[in-house]
Amino acid sequence: MAKTPKKQNRQPGIEARMDPAPEYIKSSYTGSGKLQNKVALITGGDSGIGRAVSVHYAREGADIAIVYFNEDTDANETKTLIETEGRKCLLLKGDVKKAAFCKKAVAATVEKYGKLNILVNNAGMQFPQKDPKSIDEQQLENTFRTNIFAYFHFANEALEYLQEGDCIINTTSVTAYRSSPNLIDYSSTKGAITSFTRSLATNLTDKKIRVNAVAPGPVWTPLIVATFDEEKIKSFGSETAMKRAGQPSEVAPAYVFLAADDASFITGQVIHVNGGEVVNG
Repeated sequence: MAKTPKKQNRQPGIEARMDPAPEYIKSSYTGSGKLQNKVALITGGDSGIGRAVSVHYAREGADIAIVYFNEDTDANETKTLIETEGRKCLLLKGDVKKAAFCKKAVAATVEKYGKLNILVNNAGMQFPQKDPKSIDEQQLENTFRTNIFAYFHFANEALEYLQEGDCIINTTSVTAYRSSPNLIDYSSTKGAITSFTRSLATNLTDKKIRVNAVAPGPVWTPLIVATFDEEKIKSFGSETAMKRAGQPSEVAPAYVFLAADDASFITGQVIHVNGGEVVNG
C-alpha cells in the first residue's frame, strides 16, 4: 500500500474513512449470472469482505440483505453499489450478539424477497491483547457472541427456509490454522467456526444443503484500522509469502464459487485465500 491510514479508535471501523480505500471488486470482474435471482443474506455486509461479497453477488444476479451494526454511511454506500448493479438491497441494522435480532433479520429477508438461498455468516470482531490475563469476561463474551454464537443463530433460523441446492458460507480465518498470540479469543472463535462448518455440513447432507467456509489471511478492511496499532497497520500483511495484505476483491470470488452450482459437490470444506501462508488442517 502506498500510504498508511490513520488508526480508527473503535469498532466497527468505517470504510468511508479509510485511505487508501479497500478495493471491493475488480474493474475487470464480469458477472455471468451464476446467482441469477438468488437471495443472499450477508452479515457484516456493509464493508470489508462483506461489502465485496455483496457487490459480487449482485453482479452475479442476486438480491441482497445486509446485516450491519451501526455503520450507516458504509451500509448505504453498499446499498447504492448493489442497486447500481440492478439488484435489490435490504439493510438490516442491529446487534448480532442478540439471538432475537438474528431471528428477526432472517424473517425480514424472507418477508422482503419471499425466499432465502444463501446465508453468509461474516460479521466479526477482535480485540488484540498481548497478555491473556487482559482478556476479561466481557471481552470474551462479546467476541464469542459475535463471532460464533451469531453463526449458530443465523444458521438455525435460515434452515427454516433454505431448501435443496441452497447453501451456508461461513467466514473463518487463517488464525484458526496457525498461532495468533495477540488474538487468542478471536482465533479460538475462528477455530470453532471451522468445526461448526464441517459438522453442520455433514448434518445437512441429507437435505442437500451445502455448508462451506472461507479462511482469509490478512485482508485490508476496516477491522484492521479499528483494532491494530499504527505500527501493525503499517506492516500489515508483510508476513505472507506475497509480502502484502489482500484486498476484499481478491477474497469475494471464493464466496461466489461456493454459492454457485460450480461447487455442487463441495461441502464441509474451507477455501484458504491468504497470500501463500502454509496452513494445516
